[in-house]
Amino acid sequence: MAENLLVEIGLEEIPAYVVEPSVLQLEEKTKQFLEENHLTFTQINTFSTPRRLAFQVQDLAEKQEDTEEEIKGPAKKIALDEEGNWSKAAQGFVRGQGLSTDDIYFKTIKDTEYVYVTKQTIGKKAIDVLPGLKEVITSLTFPVTMHWNKYDFEYIRPIRWLVALLGDQIIPFKILDVTTDRMTYGHRFLGNPVAIENADVYEQRLAEQYVIANHFKRKEMITDQIQTIAQENNWQIDMDEDLLAEVNNLVEYPTAFVGDFADRYLQLPDEVLITSMKEHQRYFDVKTPKGELLPHFISVRNGNQTKIENVIQGNEKVLVARLEDGEFFYQEDQKISIDECVEKLKSVAFHEKIGSMYEKMQRVQVISRIIGKYVGLSAEELADLQRAAEIYKFDLVTNMVDEFPELQGVMGEKYALIQGEKPDIAQAIREHYLPTASEGELPVSNIGAVLAIADKLDSVLTFFAAGLKPKSSSDPYALRRQTYGIVRILANKQWPFPFKELQDKIMSTINQNEALYGTQLADQAAEVRNFLKGRLRQFLLAQKHRYDIIDAVIDADQEDIHQLLEAANTLAQHLNDKDFKSSIEALTRVMNLGQKDNSENEVDPALFENETEQNLYQAVKDIEDQFAVRTVEENYQALTSLRPLIEDYFDQTMVMTEDEKLRNNRLAQLRKITKMAFAVASLNDLVTK
Repeated sequence: MAENLLVEIGLEEIPAYVVEPSVLQLEEKTKQFLEENHLTFTQINTFSTPRRLAFQVQDLAEKQEDTEEEIKGPAKKIALDEEGNWSKAAQGFVRGQGLSTDDIYFKTIKDTEYVYVTKQTIGKKAIDVLPGLKEVITSLTFPVTMHWNKYDFEYIRPIRWLVALLGDQIIPFKILDVTTDRMTYGHRFLGNPVAIENADVYEQRLAEQYVIANHFKRKEMITDQIQTIAQENNWQIDMDEDLLAEVNNLVEYPTAFVGDFADRYLQLPDEVLITSMKEHQRYFDVKTPKGELLPHFISVRNGNQTKIENVIQGNEKVLVARLEDGEFFYQEDQKISIDECVEKLKSVAFHEKIGSMYEKMQRVQVISRIIGKYVGLSAEELADLQRAAEIYKFDLVTNMVDEFPELQGVMGEKYALIQGEKPDIAQAIREHYLPTASEGELPVSNIGAVLAIADKLDSVLTFFAAGLKPKSSSDPYALRRQTYGIVRILANKQWPFPFKELQDKIMSTINQNEALYGTQLADQAAEVRNFLKGRLRQFLLAQKHRYDIIDAVIDADQEDIHQLLEAANTLAQHLNDKDFKSSIEALTRVMNLGQKDNSENEVDPALFENETEQNLYQAVKDIEDQFAVRTVEENYQALTSLRPLIEDYFDQTMVMTEDEKLRNNRLAQLRKITKMAFAVASLNDLVTK
């Protein structure tokens, strides 16, 4: 008869960010354990709070499934001696399976007979298998761990109790000095210890002790309570999902409440107020229906309504202290000029092996100027870009950013506007950090986009030059994320970006004046380009492109990132064309031969022996003349239009003829097509079957 299984790990408070991934890991490892032990079930429900990780397996089989396994042994000629008796090899084989030679039979595989036996295993009772869950619990991994008491064992936090029940039976095992039982513990202040009679009543018994163990129900309670407050007051609440998830994992019994702060703090920038509330106190900010910030906040306590007034006062007091700091810093920062801040950056290290933040800004001026000119910024945009690059890190030495690092860039924009900088320059200062996450917000303005690319590219070039490139298991300077950001910005702006050409200009300029720029960019050019293409591959995967298209794009003889992105889109759009297969196969045949020619020989029409050579030559010449100014789509169409000419050409022309002059001339013709094809994509990587 199937029964439910319950396991709960009772812990000291776990950091909120660890709760959800830990219970998901516990679920996955439990599922694997049950499947490996042939115990069937219908589903696994998980429960989690800051003090417990738990799961309930529904309809767990009473015993393991009986199994039957056919096992191959030695060849027949080894299993039998010359007199037809069982050899020691055969006897040892069956003994190892718990069987006898009477169970042997033979099967032929590739003209050779082998010994086989069928081993039947009677499943154990579930209650006898489940103590193995101890290994599941102890195998969990965490971003940080600790050990306690006299034990060497490490875990996210000390284990204080263990519940393990199959129906109403305790599953016996022990971790350190904690033995499994049916006793769990309610809310730290509102609840009591409680015995769980059987696995079915776990959630109910905890609810009676002020613990909402189901994290989905707890999240729904928080959302409903906040929405009720908002509706009653006609407020707008931004239900930030990350903040909601964090708050949900900080409480066992949530009660939302409203706190207030003085109107005068609304003179501070909204970002300062919101950061003080959200990032430091885990409060939800409150706005009018029009989106204007109000002097209130919503928080969630871990408990009920008892003495809620004291809780509100305490939270208000803590927030006001933060806001007073913010007000003081905001006023003090306005007493220093931007130029004074920039001067201070000379003593702020970017990295000890690379130089100061001021020197980084000098390099970024060079990089942004080169990129800005290449992507076609106007003279006014270039002038604004230059000014932005001269000052864009100045807010790093302000009091506000020192206290609230999350506001770097944001405060740069605010202070730049206060000190009379143009709005476009101030916006670029904020946008140069974007995107701050792999799929985060992108810069909107052209100036901000170029500055963001230049800042990130400088980090990649200088860290690679200093030998600080990412490893397979670590990327301490977030170079992968920054480079992925470059790719996303370029894809969004659709700017031409021939990376090798731009990289060479940047390195040449910076390496001429190490005293000004603080470093030499060592020759890591090829390695950096490969790193960039790796992030391009990641981007194309995120865009759901086929693997063969991605391979074709990455392997292309093309350095312009925009051209590579366009190639991926072009190939994806033509996959279902009726002549796609035949066109790619024709071009692949050309490329396979064209790659054999490493010469720079020109094609000599005087050596043509048939009309198909002349026809192909003229068509290729027409494409070559326009290739550099056409779009990727136009070049793809032009190349695939060669298909009938290529097919006729191969029907009537022997490329690898014994005549060396003719052979070289024909290879030179195919090399021209190959070169253009590789400039679009490595088309011979495409799968056409």
